[in-house]
Amino acid sequence: MSRPGRRIVTTALLAALCAAFLYQIGLLGMVVWFNFRDPSNTPVMQDTLNTLRAEDPQARLAHEWVPYDRISANLKRAVIASEDSGFVDHDGVEWDAIRKAWRYNQRQADLGRARRRGGSTITQQLAKNLFLSNSRNYLRKGQELILTYMIEAVMSKRRILELYLNVAQWGTATFGAQAAARHYFHTDASRLSSSQAARLASMLPNPAYYDRHGATAYLQSHAATVRARMPQVAVP
Repeated sequence: MSRPGRRIVTTALLAALCAAFLYQIGLLGMVVWFNFRDPSNTPVMQDTLNTLRAEDPQARLAHEWVPYDRISANLKRAVIASEDSGFVDHDGVEWDAIRKAWRYNQRQADLGRARRRGGSTITQQLAKNLFLSNSRNYLRKGQELILTYMIEAVMSKRRILELYLNVAQWGTATFGAQAAARHYFHTDASRLSSSQAARLASMLPNPAYYDRHGATAYLQSHAATVRARMPQVAVP
């Protein structure tokens, strides 16, 4: 390659690196913003709404923000017990859980089974919900990890859990603890019992499925396991 050609390539690479760096700085600024401001919408919510409106232009999402103190301690314990038992102690990513999930999913794929296991922490799931989407590829996963460490560096565990419980998807068009409590149990998020909270927490890996199919035998069994684990977990 000629000297002018190398100069062009080098300039292009430097420009790409600068753009990527500025993009990450912008994301860090948004993380700081969400540490103090409650989101009214997320990319996952918008993607879901767009999908629903493709079939029904009048479709709407059920979502209502509630502060941390108005969410039942039962739900906080249930979600941590079900999704991320080491939440209060880890730095955002549990690499061992990711490796175990990857090996499990490989075995499931080899056996032709559809069930998959996630290795994501609550912070990783929050990063996806607040900034990314439900798509699965290595580039998105890499960005999720970067965002996860940003979130852990900026936010307290209490704030992370508050955000997660308010933006998590709990049904086809249901987002957040308050909308979920009303949709499934006709109550407020602050009044959820331990059994109700365990059931909601058990729905999180596949909320739209359980919204359509109700309390399956697997869901009830997993909810019982979660309920038994709840007293053992720490809550921020």
